Amino acid sequence: MAENSTVTNDFSLLLRYSPPFLTVAGVITIITTIIGVIGNSLTIIALLRNSKMRTVAAAFIASLCISDFLICIIVLPFGAHQFFVGTWTHGNFLCTLIPMLRYGSVGVSLLSIATISINRYILIAWPNLYPKVFTKLKVALYIGIIWTFSYGIQIPTILGVWGQFDFDGKLGTCSICKDKNGRSAKTAFFIIGFVLPAIVIVVSYSKIYWVVRKSHKRLNKHGSGLNTKRSDMRITKMFLVIFLCFTVCYLPLTIAKVFDPNLKSPPLLIVAYILLYFAACLNPVIYVTMNKQYRQAYFDTVKCRVGTSFDSSSPMQQNSKSIMSVVFLKNVVSPHPKV
Repeated sequence: MAENSTVTNDFSLLLRYSPPFLTVAGVITIITTIIGVIGNSLTIIALLRNSKMRTVAAAFIASLCISDFLICIIVLPFGAHQFFVGTWTHGNFLCTLIPMLRYGSVGVSLLSIATISINRYILIAWPNLYPKVFTKLKVALYIGIIWTFSYGIQIPTILGVWGQFDFDGKLGTCSICKDKNGRSAKTAFFIIGFVLPAIVIVVSYSKIYWVVRKSHKRLNKHGSGLNTKRSDMRITKMFLVIFLCFTVCYLPLTIAKVFDPNLKSPPLLIVAYILLYFAACLNPVIYVTMNKQYRQAYFDTVKCRVGTSFDSSSPMQQNSKSIMSVVFLKNVVSPHPKV
């Protein structure tokens, strides 16, 4: 108990060092919460209301938005309160629930983005295989596996047999601490939940870039599928930006926890937490700024109407057009495909 008290007092030096800094951090977190709740709710509603947007990629976007919405409505208010108060005051149960949701959200987000990157690669490089790999039933199964794995992997930590959720005086918040045997799951979570999905994402987008670059000259000679192909690539670029922003937001805190367990610089820790919280409201902003279809869907949703331009085609027709365009690209890349 004496040791924990000393560590807590060490963290409390930040309160004496710069109380305005923590106040600003709390205000930013509240603003992030409001933007995140509105933005993610609007995205989910827009996806439900506009039939043209109900694609395979949209299913994973919905999964991302639900995860971010839970973070905004449950986790971020406690984060803001901690910035204002300087410590955890909400009991043991919430001290387990809140970090579990936080870690689970990171897992759902990165695994969803990784699956989307695989989806875009197969769509562009293997269009004939695409309808078999991404059926409605399989997509639902993929999303179920993502959520089950992201939260199921934390069960040993919840039970206290592979680290434990507890108040970490060094962090000044609830997180994964060492169990009675001195073990912690942080490093494993970092490798399984961040490094491996990041590798999958980087490899997938590298292959996408290679396929598109290889076909660019041939596409210029054929105009029939170029516009649709450009649309597919705009969506692919949007998901790449989502991954890059996600990395910028999550990596600093992850590195600090894994490689700097003593956390000798509290101000940098606070900035890392702000970035972590900001990630929960970032995706809808990216959708609005990078995709005209999402902007129109948001506008129609706010105006409480279903835009006729979005309902003129069924999801199957839209997917068929997309697949036809990438089949065209595949044939251009390989003038003599195998039958």
